[in-house]
Amino acid sequence: MRTEYDFSKSKPNPYARKLKQPVTIRLDESTVRYFKELAQELDMPYQSLINLYLRDCASSGRSLSLKWRPKKSGRAA
Repeated sequence: MRTEYDFSKSKPNPYARKLKQPVTIRLDESTVRYFKELAQELDMPYQSLINLYLRDCASSGRSLSLKWRPKKSGRAA
């Protein structure tokens, strides 16, 4: 190993924008099974398949037709 390195001619990492962020997400068992089976048919990791699907949804601006009613805070009578 050298005692010093010269980085004066280095370039920024061209892949830095594409780095993935690890997250924890809770999914239904049937949803995970669906993506695992589909990923196996396509011969790819299921997490990559989920990422591709979510990226497609985000880039196309796809949204659900859903009315969410959050639980009301406060004590039950």
